[in-house]
Amino acid sequence: MTDLSQFDPNTVGNPNNNIFGLPFTEEDARLVIIPVPWEVTVSYNAGTARAPEHVFKASLQVDLFDPEIKDAWKQGFYMRPMDRKILMKSDYLRKEAELYINFIAEGEIVQDNKFMCKTLKEVNAGSLYMNEWVFQQTKDLLASGKLVALLGGDHSTPLGFFKAIADKHGDFGILQVDAHCDLRKAYENFNYSHASIMYNALEEIPQLKKLVQIGVRDFCEEEWDYIAMSNQRVVTYFDKDIKARLYEGQTWQMLVNEMVGHLPQKVYISFDIDGLNPKLCPHTGTPVQGGFETEQIFYLFKKILESGRHLIGFDLNEVGVSNDEWDENVGARCLFKMCNMLIASNPQQTAAPVAPLTNAEN
Repeated sequence: MTDLSQFDPNTVGNPNNNIFGLPFTEEDARLVIIPVPWEVTVSYNAGTARAPEHVFKASLQVDLFDPEIKDAWKQGFYMRPMDRKILMKSDYLRKEAELYINFIAEGEIVQDNKFMCKTLKEVNAGSLYMNEWVFQQTKDLLASGKLVALLGGDHSTPLGFFKAIADKHGDFGILQVDAHCDLRKAYENFNYSHASIMYNALEEIPQLKKLVQIGVRDFCEEEWDYIAMSNQRVVTYFDKDIKARLYEGQTWQMLVNEMVGHLPQKVYISFDIDGLNPKLCPHTGTPVQGGFETEQIFYLFKKILESGRHLIGFDLNEVGVSNDEWDENVGARCLFKMCNMLIASNPQQTAAPVAPLTNAEN
């Protein structure tokens, strides 16, 4: 058991400790964050593979006091060291993928080029390896009784986590905060593209009963048709429709209550940071104008918990890396809030009580 008697939560974060400057070991921490430094299939800005280490550094600036969810951190947050093999594989395959993407961008035919056929095969095999690695890591942690979060990396990273969650919890739903639908089938012929994560989840995980997407503002006709044909398995709140309803007098509370109403009892949150206004994430992989303020998203998360639904896990991905550390700063603060909420949604009788989310404390 980690001794907190000498730990001062009000002082500067200690870089010799773990995430957020906390002194917990993996054994003692209740919540374990798995970093996945992977960005092989990104189609615009690269850099998110380095996000975990940069978010870790920025996390030392995050104050541990959360007036809405007090002392959740005392139950222990721990981020595992980055797996160097995953990072090296990502770096190598990213270079290969860039050659391939540039090749098809020039209108060339992949089937006519043996090297490009080989490259595509290698990228798909590498992505499958990453998915299986994530599945095993998350499955083992869940089996040991840990709460688990994932920090990407691009948005292809959590598919294995979804599958581990399904194995443990059965039927569940995903709340996806994102500027994109991510419902493309094998985008650019990459079977596990970042732009295909939710398509793959829906096709490969029967326990995924509902996908609620919010903030979408960049999508193709194929995705539009997929949503229409999903028989309400996919419910999408497009950014333009959200804004129109707000402009016409509806409140954010009204919209949030409606969104939450679509979710089943067990909820997983997949937070692509590009769902936020790009002023908050200018170096994310595929920024799009529009989007949310962080407090809008935190309010939504809060209402999920207040509804009595059970938060069973989350991922945060597509955080960019910048010279001024702004993206990483925002990412670290989003990560901390979500860690607190995961703890609050999973009370443990033997743990120190966590102050509930109440309007009186807002």
